[in-house]
Amino acid sequence: MRIGGLQKLAMVDFPGKVAATVFTSGCNLRCPFCHNAPLVTRPEEAEDLTEEAVLDFLAGRKGLLDGVVLSGGEPLLQPGVEEFLARVRDMGYAIKLDTNGCYPRRLRELLERGMVDYVAMDIKNSLEKYAETVGCPGFDMTAVKESAALLMESDVDFEFRTTAVKPFHTAEDMEAIGQWLSGAPRYFLQTFVDSGNLVGEGCAPFSPSEMQELAEKARPWFKTVAIRGI
Repeated sequence: MRIGGLQKLAMVDFPGKVAATVFTSGCNLRCPFCHNAPLVTRPEEAEDLTEEAVLDFLAGRKGLLDGVVLSGGEPLLQPGVEEFLARVRDMGYAIKLDTNGCYPRRLRELLERGMVDYVAMDIKNSLEKYAETVGCPGFDMTAVKESAALLMESDVDFEFRTTAVKPFHTAEDMEAIGQWLSGAPRYFLQTFVDSGNLVGEGCAPFSPSEMQELAEKARPWFKTVAIRGI
């Protein structure tokens, strides 16, 4: 498994937990607004940490940290994820997975084995605008729809989340996403922040009031809708 970064203390990445966040390198998508370009398109610029170094760190933080977040990039792209998480689990940590939903077979395996306690799945946009938003012409939605359905049927806690970005998202998109994922327990709209390390160009944030308007369009379809980053 290729690890491109480690945040040793994360207070908000894992709801209700004090956690460390492990970032894997590599992603199958090319979302222009992705703020982790070194992990996605320039992995040579990212850190190159061994699994043993990260596991040694986590072993030394037992009792101080509650959980571990596996993020990316796209973690389920990596070989050896299951084995890595099994070792993290053996230390007694709760585990959160961040995923784009493109690998439902591997997601199903983790869910069925009880290897994750919380999943955050990125919903990039409405079904009709997915290919444009992820930067992959002709993108096949089958896997993403399967992963979303897996989570909806699972007993594992999860959230769907969308980073709202101009010019990709509209109020109509929020309604379409809500209709697609109607009944899900949690949906978060995340405010876009230009990290200076974006995959693409031409992206801009919505204002706080505009974010509120987008959230209102999604609210009828989900049990909880909230905004992060304002």
